[in-house]
Amino acid sequence: MTQTLADLIEARFGLATEVGRDLPAEGELAGALGHRTHRRFTDSGVDDATVELILACGFSAPSKSDLQQASVVVLRDAAQRRRMAELIPSMPWIGTAPVFMVFCGDSRRIRRISEMRGLEFANDHLDAFLNAASDTAMVLQNTIRAAEALGLGCCPISVVRNHIDAVGEILDLPDWVFPLAGLCIGHPIQPGWVSLRLPPAVTVHVDRYDDSNLEAEIDAYDRRRDGRFSIPAEKQRDRESLGEAAFYGWSEDKARQVRHLERERLAAFLKARNFNLD
Repeated sequence: MTQTLADLIEARFGLATEVGRDLPAEGELAGALGHRTHRRFTDSGVDDATVELILACGFSAPSKSDLQQASVVVLRDAAQRRRMAELIPSMPWIGTAPVFMVFCGDSRRIRRISEMRGLEFANDHLDAFLNAASDTAMVLQNTIRAAEALGLGCCPISVVRNHIDAVGEILDLPDWVFPLAGLCIGHPIQPGWVSLRLPPAVTVHVDRYDDSNLEAEIDAYDRRRDGRFSIPAEKQRDRESLGEAAFYGWSEDKARQVRHLERERLAAFLKARNFNLD
């Protein structure tokens, strides 16, 4: 029986649907629905022409007012890669992936262009940061989709922001440029798995925001996700301080994760590079 987009939607959300039942699981929509993150790669390299093609697709993403406030640093030097990998030893794929790059929000370029044209840059406030971050996120997503279309696997690395000062130093980032996320690219060793996502009842709102049924929806999501993959007891976070939960679902795992402070240096990093966050 031919797989349809409805099958892919059901695999992604764990809920029955007839949406896409008459459409074959192929093309761009199937690629988006079938996305998987990959952290382990074969020894096969990715040639420079392929990287150039992927990034050409990446930088074809939408851009706020055509300001194009994203940049990428591709780490090809072995010493640079080693320095980056040593920052985050819990993610060895940073050092082992054939390609590693860091996507950066870039509010510097438009400010330099304003100076080149002898005009004032009048938007020196928080939105300058948000615009650059949004542009970069879209470029990152486009790059991932392009790589996957070529049969490659990707793993975005937001943890670079946990080490933002060191990353800024390694990449020699100037004023008004900040690291948003790294990206590993390579040929995946195995197909990977589809991560179950929150249901549209939680994430899609009509006319006004409404989370009045959040508790019930999250509980049902936890059960569906646990039914597909149950987090083993030894993987529960903070077992020493919080104890072992009888049922450890996605929401318990994420609540335990965000109880720990991280990335507290972000605002200081941005201010040190002359971003105005007011």
